[in-house]
Amino acid sequence: MRIDRAALAICLFAVAAMLIAAPAVVAGEEDIPRTASGKPDLTGRYNIASSTPFERPSEFGDELFLTVEEAEEIMERTRAAVARSNAASDPERSAPPAGGDGSPGAAGAVGGYNSFWTDRGSDRFAIDGKFRTSILTDPPNGRMPSLSEAGKARRADLHPYAYENTGSAWWLETGDDPYDGPETLSVLDRCLYLGAAATPARPILYNNLKTITQTEDHVVILVEWMHWAKVVRLNAEHAPPEVRSLGGDPIGWWEGDTLVVETTNFLERPGVAREGLKVVERFTRQSADGLLYEFTVHDPDYTAPYGGEFLWPQTEELNYEYACHEGNYAMGNILRGARLLEREYLEQKGQAGSTGSGDE
Repeated sequence: MRIDRAALAICLFAVAAMLIAAPAVVAGEEDIPRTASGKPDLTGRYNIASSTPFERPSEFGDELFLTVEEAEEIMERTRAAVARSNAASDPERSAPPAGGDGSPGAAGAVGGYNSFWTDRGSDRFAIDGKFRTSILTDPPNGRMPSLSEAGKARRADLHPYAYENTGSAWWLETGDDPYDGPETLSVLDRCLYLGAAATPARPILYNNLKTITQTEDHVVILVEWMHWAKVVRLNAEHAPPEVRSLGGDPIGWWEGDTLVVETTNFLERPGVAREGLKVVERFTRQSADGLLYEFTVHDPDYTAPYGGEFLWPQTEELNYEYACHEGNYAMGNILRGARLLEREYLEQKGQAGSTGSGDE
């Protein structure tokens, strides 16, 4: 059979051009679930519980990694501690001393919780097969940067939010704000918002589940603790600076296969957020089993930005409603206790019939 060499050359040239123009396939990319438009599909439920500390223990210095042996030893100790805490309590035990016994841990020194009620996680995460000494990677020592002068001043102003309960209505004597009305209690006391669970996210005491729902225009991250929905508008502009909320204004965009989320416009709340706070998060689908989560925080309360990374493993666990606000019996009891102290104070002063602030 006679071959037309000119035609063959043209065919070979065309094939070569197609191969050059074709996008390179990243290793493992074919295993990543994708949407109809080709974007990585982040939809799913994730349990981010981990015993890896947020800040690096000082004994590790600038060392970012643990050896496999070190990680296994730490995880074994953690599991043993959890098992001890989960052991059956002595039914004949006495009540804890007033103010607690000074012991650390989830019990709050007064017997509030044992490990049964918590879900910190016992395992350490490994990225590229290497176990980490901390979630924070920047600064290089894995510890928070020092406070700025503004941060020091802000913390000095926080003391009125931690009044000591002396067992008397001392605020009626001094004229100070008792900080006991439903609108003046913190968003934590009212079970409304927990920044550490949302922006940036980190493993915390319990309720570490996140549920991601994704469309072409929005990504919604449902945070279990406080049942907070973080609605990310894609390819959008931030709201005007005067439009603020507890969780800020998150917008997002794709950089290749990574979803970048930038959150600004946080509502000024003592100990929660402040003007000038900006958080940048990056979500990268690693496989069908989880995400790599990276974050950088620009906070005027600190002398430098800080950031870190950890894994979000996918889970089949369900994200149930966290109805703490609706069932917040503790807040009502805080207010009732304050009214009782006011009544006792006024009775001692011969002024029974009025209870001061009148809340609850």
